[in-house]
Amino acid sequence: MSGILDDLKKKKVLSLIKEGQRIDGRALDEPRQITIDVGVIPKAEGSARIRLGDTEVVCGVKIQPDKPFPDLGDRGIFICTAEILPLADPSVEPGPPGEEVIELARVVDRGIRESGMIDLTKLVLEKNKSVIGLFVDNSVTDYDGNLFDACSYASVASILSCRVPKWELINDTPTLVEGQFSEPPITTIPVSVTMGKIGDTIIVDPNADEWACMDARITMTTNNAGNICAIQKGGTDGFTVEQLMQCSKVAISTGAKIREIIKSIGK
Repeated sequence: MSGILDDLKKKKVLSLIKEGQRIDGRALDEPRQITIDVGVIPKAEGSARIRLGDTEVVCGVKIQPDKPFPDLGDRGIFICTAEILPLADPSVEPGPPGEEVIELARVVDRGIRESGMIDLTKLVLEKNKSVIGLFVDNSVTDYDGNLFDACSYASVASILSCRVPKWELINDTPTLVEGQFSEPPITTIPVSVTMGKIGDTIIVDPNADEWACMDARITMTTNNAGNICAIQKGGTDGFTVEQLMQCSKVAISTGAKIREIIKSIGK
């Protein structure tokens, strides 16, 4: 029975798209409502819960001293991960992450990293020996499409809400200085915008029903200056030059609006 219902819903989505409409009534270039709460994990250095429509992600940031990567001894560490909890969707099963989840984490990581959001050069205790690492972990608790943007917004909000503990090197060992914190070295606020292609129509922020009907997707991340700093394409179909230009303009304009929402979050 579920297969029949899925087919009927897919036909409905495709029929509406041909008429320039969407199954949830949004305009083609309209993202879903975004709500962000920070400080939701008391023991984390930074955390956030975001709802993008009915997609929900909880993100926590762990900050701790670590050894630098061999070729990046003058920079701190930034690592982003993601997982989809079984409670998020009936199709999710426990176990090692699949290709889709690995791609999700890498796309979120790349958007933040390539934007230069965090000045990692300011997270160094001793060059080539000891640095500070930011480890950002996303958990999807409710799935209704477009995890790329939901996890990205949750990660960015969590980083913005961080308090970075202070460490001092004593006998070459990082030692925590109790009660002393600083703001993270933020340079920009990256915002990703994911667009789906159904037939020849481009839609912003596809929900789960639309996601299941897409021929292709593209995620573009912009910085404060409106420059595109990361792109990820997926799906079996391609985009024309005209469609890519359209997506670029939408990513810049929509990203600017979402950036203002993220900026308004409290700490």
